[in-house]
Amino acid sequence: MATFLYKLGRISFRRRHLVALIWVALLTLAGVGAASAPAAGNSSFSIPGTEAQKAFDLLEQRFPGMSADGATARVVFKAPSGEKMTDPGNRATVRETVKELADGSEVASVTDPYQAKAVSKDGTIAYAQVSYKVSGMELDDASKDALEDTAQDARQAGLTVEIGGDALQAVPHTGSSEIIGIAVAAVVLVITFGSLVAAGLPLLTALVGVGIGVSAITALAGTLDLGSTTSTLAMMIGLAVGIDYALFIVSRYRAELAEGRDREEAVGRAVGTAGSAVVFAGLTVVIALVGLSVVNIPMLTKMGIAAAGTVAIAVLIALTMIPALLGYAGRRVKPAGEKGKLLGRAKAQEKPAKPNLGTRWASFVVRRPIAVLLLGVVGLGAAAVPAASLELGLPDDGSQPTSTTQRRAYDLLSEGFGPGFNGPLMVVVDAKDSDDPKAAFTETGDEIKGLKDVVTVTPPAPNKAGDTATITVIPGSKPSSVTTENLVHGIRDAGAGIKADTDANVLVTGSTAMNIDVSEKLNDALVPYLVLVVGLAFLLLIVVFRSILVPLKAALGFLLSVMAALGAVVAVFQWGWLADLMGVEQTGPVMSMMPIFMVGVVFGLAMDYEVFLVTRMREAHVHGEKPAQAVVTGFRHGARVVTAAAVIMMAVFAGFIGSSESMVKMIGFGLAIAVFFDAFVVRMAIVPAVLALLGRTAWWLPKWLDRALPNVDVEGEGLRTASGDPDRELVRT
Repeated sequence: MATFLYKLGRISFRRRHLVALIWVALLTLAGVGAASAPAAGNSSFSIPGTEAQKAFDLLEQRFPGMSADGATARVVFKAPSGEKMTDPGNRATVRETVKELADGSEVASVTDPYQAKAVSKDGTIAYAQVSYKVSGMELDDASKDALEDTAQDARQAGLTVEIGGDALQAVPHTGSSEIIGIAVAAVVLVITFGSLVAAGLPLLTALVGVGIGVSAITALAGTLDLGSTTSTLAMMIGLAVGIDYALFIVSRYRAELAEGRDREEAVGRAVGTAGSAVVFAGLTVVIALVGLSVVNIPMLTKMGIAAAGTVAIAVLIALTMIPALLGYAGRRVKPAGEKGKLLGRAKAQEKPAKPNLGTRWASFVVRRPIAVLLLGVVGLGAAAVPAASLELGLPDDGSQPTSTTQRRAYDLLSEGFGPGFNGPLMVVVDAKDSDDPKAAFTETGDEIKGLKDVVTVTPPAPNKAGDTATITVIPGSKPSSVTTENLVHGIRDAGAGIKADTDANVLVTGSTAMNIDVSEKLNDALVPYLVLVVGLAFLLLIVVFRSILVPLKAALGFLLSVMAALGAVVAVFQWGWLADLMGVEQTGPVMSMMPIFMVGVVFGLAMDYEVFLVTRMREAHVHGEKPAQAVVTGFRHGARVVTAAAVIMMAVFAGFIGSSESMVKMIGFGLAIAVFFDAFVVRMAIVPAVLALLGRTAWWLPKWLDRALPNVDVEGEGLRTASGDPDRELVRT
């Protein structure tokens, strides 16, 4: 591995014009493809294997044209103070609005509040329901604009009008804070390298990689049904790892220059050693992202694969484009320990520098490993305490900020019709195999009426064939409550008895039931996903470190950091701590996919730091240093760079906290705090403490396993021995 990458680095350095041309051509090709592709809509949304999805599919068959899983909009009207919605003037305005709402190629049906008895008992609130032929994620912008314009016309007539439902789903925007994150990364790189040129290389290559990845996603969006939100994760992860991977290559290059090697040789050795760590670090991230497919939620699978592709591009750019750009930079990238030209001034450090902060910290940890280990574990344990109160759910309109029309519509419906009205349940009775379908429909309705927390049960509405009927159930509690979840399970349990009596199948669907099913599906997939991802990465790290205990320690440290990060997410987004600072307008349950998402992404990123930091320790140990000294050596060479990489990654992720979408905001915060815990507590404190306590045992590997494992030479031993002299430059390839 090291020898191959060494040759690749030197070739890229010598053929820099060709390498640069290839990457520019790829960026141009992806950009042209993205520009010429039709505008990315929202991807289709389905959750295979859930009862709610089965019910939707059944309704498509038995009720052709019903578009049961299509988008819905509830246009809620409130009369001015002292008036009622039944007053002639208000009635005329509403009916004119209903007529306008019915216009549109994607509109399936619109209900008249007065015919559907959708007026509150006090007469002050009414609503019209608009059903669309396509889902909210596929709805055209023109349909959304028409919906909002019609509501605005009714407002001008004097009514309060708000719009709820999923028809107004919007593509999230991240705001200026994302740019601030990149700016922070630039400042950190300048401080780390002391040179604008050296600092600019990781930023440039990361932007090229993200540009290719995101443009390719945009170009293929229509063909592969990739939604407009698919690129968000790819951009987030691609920027972070792209900067970090390039940072490690450039840092190792400067270290090789400082040892007196010429520039081509320094590039080769940098790619052969740090590049090996980049390859395996990238593999762990790719495994974690692709592994999201085990959840069997197509949207999540596509997001994971798209982000994994962007990570793969970042690895290839670090191995080829960085060496090429270093060739162009020439002497403007200085050896380590020598300041570059910054703000028009150049300084050289001629006196031997005192031990750096990484060396002093590692020496302290090696002297007091037990105290540092206990402090780190107890601190992360304390941060993880809120995770014990974790409540999972998918966001509905009730979790939206109060400034949004969706939230105001939600509140108006709760005021006029009760909190459960925002989460109606649709019960589908499939009586095709029943001898008496009508009796099955009636028995189902009667059984549901006897359950707790049921406010309203509509009469069964059969299809033309008379073998399937729908029943709408209005719960007494809000959609995201545990009581409503229990009601869904209660209806499904009652369905088993109805099946035994009438041979009719009872299915529960609707957005509320779908949210419950998705949450349970994600919870059920968490353990298998964890076993798969951690297991594969554990095997990969055994190959990299040729040790059993080092990968085991890495996995356990990751579990500590991810639990602490989940605790922080609960404290902010569920409990409301520092909510104003984070821009969290509405607290509530943590998004159901957050645990499995954090496990996947954070594990891959955590292994990045493990590989980058510990490979330098193993390299020193393989070359003859004692275990404790190898820990110090690893920190002397790697702590500054790992620290810079962690700060950069935190800045990039934190930039997404400014997103308008609560899901993206939560993910950005969760990943940023997880990187902080993992990089600065686990990798910088717990890891050296454990390695100091284990001593030589840390690098133990059974002989039979040592013989069986391939030698990937991540520490670059082959580069030293090829010439027979570890201090000589390897001039020939």
